[in-house]
Amino acid sequence: MQIFDNVNKTVKDDLTATISKGDKLSISAACFSIYAYKALKKQLDGIDELRFIFTSPTFLKEKAPKEKREFYIPRLNRERSLYGTEFEVKLRNELTQKAIARECADWIKKKVRFRSNVTGGTMGGFLSVIKPNGAITYAPLNSFTTSDLGCERGNNIMSLVNRIDAPLSYEYVRMFDQIWNDKNLLQDVTEQVIDGITAAYNENAPEFVYFVAIYNIFNEFLSDISEDVLPNEATGFKETKIWNKLYDFQKDAALAIINKLEKFNGCILADSVGLGKTYTALAVIKYYELRNRNVLVLCPKKLGDNWLMFKENYLNNPIAEDHLRYDVLYHTDLSRDHGSSGSIDLAKLNWSNYDLVVIDESHNFRNGGDYSGSGDRRHGNRYLTLLNKVIRQGIKTKVLMLSATPVNNGFSDLRHQLELAYEGDPALINDKLGTAKSIDVIFRNAQTAFNKWSKLDPKERTTENLLNSLDADFFTMLDSVTIARSRKHIKKYYNMSAIGKFPERLKPLTLRPKLTDLPTAIDYDEIYDLLMKLNLAVYVPTDFLLGSKRAKYIDPSINIDRAGRESGIRRLMCINLLKRLESSVYSFHITLERVKGLIDDTIATIDAYESGSKKIINAQDISESEFDEDDRNTDFFENSGKKVDIDLADMDYVSWRGKLSEDSDILELLLMMIQDITPKHDTKLQTLLNLIAEKVKHPFNANNKKVLIFSAFSDTVGYLYTQVAPFMKEQFGLNTAMVTGTTNGRTTVKLPHTDINTILTLFSPVSKDKVLLMPNNPAEIDILIATDCISEGQNLQDCDYCVNYDIHWNPVRIIQRFGRIDRIGSHNETIQLVNFWPNIDLDKYLELKGRVETRMKASVMTSTGDDNPIDPEEKGDLEYRKEQLERLQNEVVDIEDMQSGVSIMDLGLNEFRLDLLDYVKSHDNLDRVPFGLHAVVKGNDDAPKGTIFILKNRNANINPQNKNQLHPFYMVYVRDDSVIHINHLQPKKLLDVFRQLCKGKSEPDYELCRQFNAETKDGRNMSHYSDLLNFTVKSIVDLNEDNSIDSFLSGKQVSLAANTIDGLDDFELVCFVIVK
Repeated sequence: MQIFDNVNKTVKDDLTATISKGDKLSISAACFSIYAYKALKKQLDGIDELRFIFTSPTFLKEKAPKEKREFYIPRLNRERSLYGTEFEVKLRNELTQKAIARECADWIKKKVRFRSNVTGGTMGGFLSVIKPNGAITYAPLNSFTTSDLGCERGNNIMSLVNRIDAPLSYEYVRMFDQIWNDKNLLQDVTEQVIDGITAAYNENAPEFVYFVAIYNIFNEFLSDISEDVLPNEATGFKETKIWNKLYDFQKDAALAIINKLEKFNGCILADSVGLGKTYTALAVIKYYELRNRNVLVLCPKKLGDNWLMFKENYLNNPIAEDHLRYDVLYHTDLSRDHGSSGSIDLAKLNWSNYDLVVIDESHNFRNGGDYSGSGDRRHGNRYLTLLNKVIRQGIKTKVLMLSATPVNNGFSDLRHQLELAYEGDPALINDKLGTAKSIDVIFRNAQTAFNKWSKLDPKERTTENLLNSLDADFFTMLDSVTIARSRKHIKKYYNMSAIGKFPERLKPLTLRPKLTDLPTAIDYDEIYDLLMKLNLAVYVPTDFLLGSKRAKYIDPSINIDRAGRESGIRRLMCINLLKRLESSVYSFHITLERVKGLIDDTIATIDAYESGSKKIINAQDISESEFDEDDRNTDFFENSGKKVDIDLADMDYVSWRGKLSEDSDILELLLMMIQDITPKHDTKLQTLLNLIAEKVKHPFNANNKKVLIFSAFSDTVGYLYTQVAPFMKEQFGLNTAMVTGTTNGRTTVKLPHTDINTILTLFSPVSKDKVLLMPNNPAEIDILIATDCISEGQNLQDCDYCVNYDIHWNPVRIIQRFGRIDRIGSHNETIQLVNFWPNIDLDKYLELKGRVETRMKASVMTSTGDDNPIDPEEKGDLEYRKEQLERLQNEVVDIEDMQSGVSIMDLGLNEFRLDLLDYVKSHDNLDRVPFGLHAVVKGNDDAPKGTIFILKNRNANINPQNKNQLHPFYMVYVRDDSVIHINHLQPKKLLDVFRQLCKGKSEPDYELCRQFNAETKDGRNMSHYSDLLNFTVKSIVDLNEDNSIDSFLSGKQVSLAANTIDGLDDFELVCFVIVK
């Protein structure tokens, strides 16, 4: 008898010497590995037969449902060890599994029979070699694997195996024979083993490998999912009218929203402009109404009619039979405590009794809570009213937020919106998120990373750099509570034939007409120079208060004090003059006259005081209608507080009069310069008229003469209407209309009502169901001129031509305007965007904007009126704006590409989970699939030749910086020339590519497989791919080490020793896809 310690003397070496041609083997062991076959291949190929008994139930055909998890997993592990156990990772990572499996399967078919113990009884493990003249037994032998043979270390502290010679060995042979023939104890499983091994070398469909990968990555999601948080189909919501109107991508979103609302109490739906967020939200509302929940929709006033229509029994309500019954209130109603909104009496309304609040355009709440006033007059803004009265009080309220632009200036925008979902109390969400850090810390870290990133050189300010600097907790949190898909995403990952296509965007037309064609008149540059000299001191009387009198007028307890408010208004007015000049000469002229009138009245008051009469200066206030919509949303208009008049005796009115007088002279000069520019000589207006005439004469979609014109100012809209309407009627017999949101519209059609909805229905009859609403009215409107009151939430896709008569300072607004006609399911083949720019060089234009912004930021302007130089950070921002605006001149940009920095589109992983959920309904055997499978797919522009590896990390110490969202899984796309194409820190990007390459390809591409097999000699020569795998692991290790060292150098406590990854042995290969 000999003893092997499997270190100095190994079982494998002894078997190599012992087994001869013609011998028979009997093995009783827990599992069988193809790598053990490979280790003894030469000897095993020569034997007569091998009988193998699995000592515990393995590969049995399941009669009962899956056993309890704790019994099922060991059994699965025994079955999967065919392809190598966890201690044979190194061998599996050589990628020769396919070739070995094929050879092993051929050998088994000729020489091996497998039987499995069907009882719960235990059996010892051993291996007997039976020769014609004797027998040798090796015992104990737990498994037939390379670690039990002594080729690999395994996890044995001590592994002693005895070699037992005859005659004692005969006892083992006799006992084996006795059990082998007992039908009550054993069942034949040879076919199942062959099937199992064959799976390792069959050609695989790309789709199958995709699901194997996401099954492994998101497997826990399946076990976590409880019926409580999944949409309850018993409600019948899938039979509703609204559900059946949704496209697939909207259904995916609706189900995911319900899941998130149930689990986290809140969700932001941030799909891009024109992807039908309203319909998705209506399906969610219907689901909750079927469960007898009360729902409130909070929307901007201009979108009220949209929401009200879907709940009324109107002819044009496509889902009238769903009988929706939610309440609709406006964002502004949150500031009111009496009066009525529609049919709702606000004084009696029980705000705290809503189970679900849907907030449309939720970015209006991005600035969070704030107080104004003092003492008894102190009150919170709309955000605080919403948080305290609607969400915190009364019954538990879920919050669904809709916005195409939830992040405008930084992640605090997002935080304020999400706080509504967890009532501003982090404890309500921290445990549910399952992140290492609390939500406050996650946002703080993300904002720090964002601030750092925003100071980078514009070339380095890439989304990729930002994503790399955020930690995985941030992605996990976003993934938990947001859904965001872009148009590109829908096009790429959904079946567009079912959806109908997006219209093709033609390259934008960029027009730069001069101010006028008069030879004597001025141009933009000269006006800009004069504008820069204005002080606009009329808006800041408190700057001229005598020091001893300031306290009388400035109450420090008010959060926007009077001086701050005044300088804010002055800044707005200065920017407003520029914006109005860019809009139209007419609008600029009106504003110059208004401001000059105000200044001249003030000068007259001061002069009268000096000659002994009235001595009070009335507080100046400004009307909202002066401004464009973005400016109107500033706090000045919400928290105006009490106006305080100023006694001239408390002022240095002499200096003030001097400044006022300077401004009055400049304005006088400006008015003189532009007074000759009548409509006939207004080059911009004439350019527009020619443009519309050309479009009407030569429509590019059959007979479509419609034109939608936007301006930021209602004055400009009115001016254009008076010029365009008669021209179109006389020249072409076409009707024109205008809407500004502040008053009723105007139109050349004779109508009893010119409300906004009637006008929009006549302008876009198909999308607005005119045939149902006004079946007897043949009239149609072809030209619509509007302010931004219709730039959000309206579907005007009958039109194919959108003109920005002025370029809005916020590029997102331009994209939103175009989104009215650039919509899914449009009947137009192509659509055109036209942008009017001021006739001035872009650099100069931006520098000017920057100077105005910076100059007016100084809360008290220096008495000399010197320009403040632009600080470097602002210069960086101007560079960035320039880049954005340059892009807008050349292409139609999607909102997510315009977001300064991060769009949350880049981050969510929900659709992959939903893919998996759907797939496992009809394929429940993914847990049996061997690791190491591969598929071969055809590449494309986004997917160059290379390999996508999905690895599982076996070292618990890794991922210290919490950067990899998928840990312990690592996905890397490496090109054939050993360059990382997408690294493991961009899981969303890589999964998107992976999904696009594989999903829907349910059959192998046999031609590509044939090429791959020829190249690798049927999987025997995998050295190229094995090298790529080594390179991939090295890239993961290096990135981890870089992160650890960065943290170490920046003073964070990091144990460098604990984070080491030794390399290949720390990872096992789940599967891989070769891209050809």
